[in-house]
Amino acid sequence: MDNVRKSVIAGSWYPGDPSVLRREIAGYFQKVPDRKLSGEVVGLIAPHAGYRYSGQVAAYAYGLVRGKKYEGVVLIGPSHRVAFPGVSVWGGGAFETPLGRVPVHEKLAGEMKRSSGVLVDFPTAHAGEHSLEIQLPFLQVALGDFSFVPLVMGDQNAATCRKLAEAIVRAGKDRRLLIVASSDLSHFHEDKEARALDGVALTHMRDSDAEGLLENLARDRTEACGGGPMAVAMLAARELGASHSLVLKYAHSGEVTGDRQSVVGYASAVYYQ
Repeated sequence: MDNVRKSVIAGSWYPGDPSVLRREIAGYFQKVPDRKLSGEVVGLIAPHAGYRYSGQVAAYAYGLVRGKKYEGVVLIGPSHRVAFPGVSVWGGGAFETPLGRVPVHEKLAGEMKRSSGVLVDFPTAHAGEHSLEIQLPFLQVALGDFSFVPLVMGDQNAATCRKLAEAIVRAGKDRRLLIVASSDLSHFHEDKEARALDGVALTHMRDSDAEGLLENLARDRTEACGGGPMAVAMLAARELGASHSLVLKYAHSGEVTGDRQSVVGYASAVYYQ
């Protein structure tokens, strides 16, 4: 297959050995309490740190879609390394992890790009970006075979978020899609301050309040490196029928490292019909 985006973080951010990786993810799932939802999951928010730090938090989200089937997954993450306008879509080929190749849903990606001027071709945005790749092994274990649309946001302003959400909704009206937003929360504050900042974001996540989240991010009342993807997932999921929302798990890096003077916050959430 041409145009395969190779893993850049396997063996560091998560295990590079397929059997070890599957076993680690299965272990995270085993620690998640059983939860039955009344309807179909449309959207998820999951963190994107190394699995040592945020894998257990992510498992609370992905555990809800284990064994489910979707016509496509729309995976949205922030750009950490490259600044650019708009949203970069990887429009064909596949992404590779130790668990195999995940094909890009080329038809869905093409429809989204044609319907919105906010989507651009900028492969450099994907080259070293971890925010999408870190989600794929969890999705591979949870869903088995699936195809997806990889989206990296260069702009996370409100206008870009609304336009991207509209493009996802147009493409998803007649499809069963899963929308996944990749984001961590506050960075490098001490425990008490981090919990206060993250509490603002958690309230908006719980209430599916994308506009409130974007406003408080702009006013520095909360922090999220993937605040734009979070807002897009909430906006699109709501338009595609998700009328219920839950924050599933919150934690920060200090709970793993023991260092509570400089922590990174992680949360998972679900949006469902």
